[in-house]
Amino acid sequence: MKKVGSILLVMGFLVGVVSFAVFGQQVEIKIWHMEQPPHRVKVFQEVIDQFNQNNPDIFVKQQVLDWMNAYQKTIAAIQARQAPEILFTLPDFTTVIKQTGAVQPVDELFMELDQKYDFIEAAVKPYAYDGHIWAIPTYGMIHMMWYRKDLFAQAGLDPDNPPRTWEQLLTTIEQLEENGITGIGVPASYHMYTDQAIYSFMIAGGSHQIFNENGEIVFDNPKTVRTFEFYQQLVDHSPQGITGWSWAEPQLAFNNGTIAIAIEKGQFLSPFEEESGVDGSNLGVAPVPYPADGQRGSIYYPNGMMILTTDQAKLAAVKKFLNYLYEPEVNGKWFSMEPGLFLPVTNATLNSESFWSNPIVAQYQDLVKLMIEQSEYGRLFGFNHQSVNQNIGKIAGQYILAQTVQEMVVKGLSPEEAIKWGEEKMKEAIK
Repeated sequence: MKKVGSILLVMGFLVGVVSFAVFGQQVEIKIWHMEQPPHRVKVFQEVIDQFNQNNPDIFVKQQVLDWMNAYQKTIAAIQARQAPEILFTLPDFTTVIKQTGAVQPVDELFMELDQKYDFIEAAVKPYAYDGHIWAIPTYGMIHMMWYRKDLFAQAGLDPDNPPRTWEQLLTTIEQLEENGITGIGVPASYHMYTDQAIYSFMIAGGSHQIFNENGEIVFDNPKTVRTFEFYQQLVDHSPQGITGWSWAEPQLAFNNGTIAIAIEKGQFLSPFEEESGVDGSNLGVAPVPYPADGQRGSIYYPNGMMILTTDQAKLAAVKKFLNYLYEPEVNGKWFSMEPGLFLPVTNATLNSESFWSNPIVAQYQDLVKLMIEQSEYGRLFGFNHQSVNQNIGKIAGQYILAQTVQEMVVKGLSPEEAIKWGEEKMKEAIK
């Protein structure tokens, strides 16, 4: 009887799926995101498949974009009425897409999820303005200083005492170079990575305000000049090819021992042992160094999900999917896409076994805890005042910080000249 009952149950499930498809009752939800590496796509698909299997009246599917063309493709899709129901976002990206009128406030959904899972305030704040919340935070990412303890020891440096200040960082780099080791690699490319790296040092140097409280651009100031002067010194100590760096190159150089220090996010954890050939205990992390009169901090990106539909059936399906996605057990599995890179934005997941039991997170638990601690010191350009300056998306979308670095590194402008150029470029962008 049990066998017959099981067969009937399966047949009933299959008939149900067919009927939804035939009679148009199945609601399709498209998700566009920018997490391109195949292993991330694979894990996300496993999470989606589990939901689809348990909810035959809804079919969720993912599509991957590239951040380099996400702005153009999204706006074109909205104009063609082909936009996804859920679009992954960053705070500055949201300000641009919101201007199309397609982004829907998520206040009620956020409140429902917040009551269940308790969002971290720092992840919510960049999406809360104009009287609404415009995206549901998904995960946070923080820039840190990664360093090779084995290469430090080889150069006679204390592997448990990384540099804390800009002066100490330069001294450390020089000592590494005296022992035949390239000390650091920082990007100077036309890429979001360069935006993030230079802005982390701008925060540390106290020049994190691109706008003043009146919305005027104040990029050209002595502290920004000092930061770019320091960054030029780091560039001078970096290997060749940094003007073409994207996400992969610094990690490759770090893992193969070409450089001993990198400024990046937490994706360094998973492949370190396999790619470096050394024990994981040789991986070190510390806050981004800052000058004597500076401050602890680095760029913190709370990624989010915008909703681009007003269809009630689709909104109900989105609500059901997100309630599933934020369950700590599911959320923890989802973060295994890239353990250490994606940090929880809810206290429910932050305190869950599903997150901390991941083998990589468990192995590097102290490093992950330091990243979570650093997130409390995180900042983001355009989001440093009580009110959000929605012009920041026009600046970030053109990677003007990265372009300014290139004016200095590639074209040979002095830091002062490059920053004046950058401020004029910003003013043009927001006209």
